[in-house]
Amino acid sequence: MASTLRQSQFFYTTAPQPCPYLPGQLERKVIADLAVPHADALHNRLSRAGFRRSHTLAYAPVCATCSACIPIRIPVNRFEPDRTQRRTLRHNADLRAQCLPPVATPEHYALFSRYQAARHTEGDMATMTADDYRSMVEDTPVESMLFEFRTEAGELMIVSLIDRLEDGLSAVYSFYEPDLPRRSLGSLAVLFLIQETARLGLPYLYLGYWIQESRKMSYKSGFRPAEILTHGVWHALEAPRPPDEAGGGVIPPPL
Repeated sequence: MASTLRQSQFFYTTAPQPCPYLPGQLERKVIADLAVPHADALHNRLSRAGFRRSHTLAYAPVCATCSACIPIRIPVNRFEPDRTQRRTLRHNADLRAQCLPPVATPEHYALFSRYQAARHTEGDMATMTADDYRSMVEDTPVESMLFEFRTEAGELMIVSLIDRLEDGLSAVYSFYEPDLPRRSLGSLAVLFLIQETARLGLPYLYLGYWIQESRKMSYKSGFRPAEILTHGVWHALEAPRPPDEAGGGVIPPPL
């Protein structure tokens, strides 16, 4: 299988473009095609090496003048929620999560559009059509799933797109009801996925890239203990936790 994977891999780099997270920086990515035989095995290898998935591609930053994007994961069996996170869990005890196949629905897209309009009007995802959204959810060559969170009355609160890995779950993208900041729904999504990863007997929840200087990405270091990947080695994150924010964290769009 190893020789097959080596023959199937196809890597290329993108042209530099403005970074969506750090003003004045240019981002560049190395891309790998996942639409190949043994896609799940390749995806597992690349995830452990710090890559992320978007549609049928895996990517990692290779920026010429910046190394701020650092892969981060949570060792779920050692996770300890802080006081604010415990309050978030209690405050949302009325929500119920359900695992679904990765199929786009009009209801999910309506929530996605409201979320983008309220939280990310400056981003490319704010202009995504229903077909674009369907592609984001359904164009996956690996084992993927959706989790939706609803109130007891059936009101949709959160949708999370997740990949299953050999050693954990990978949070691809989450969006939620934007008009309920006191619920801290973004943080709740991460807390639930930590619990779900542990329930499945898997060791890690992969949260993508941590950027300490970016408010959109720094929240991830609030889930401790955490591990980051530097120089090809996963090790404990020693940076201080970011300050608590009323709105909680969100899982940002793919880089």
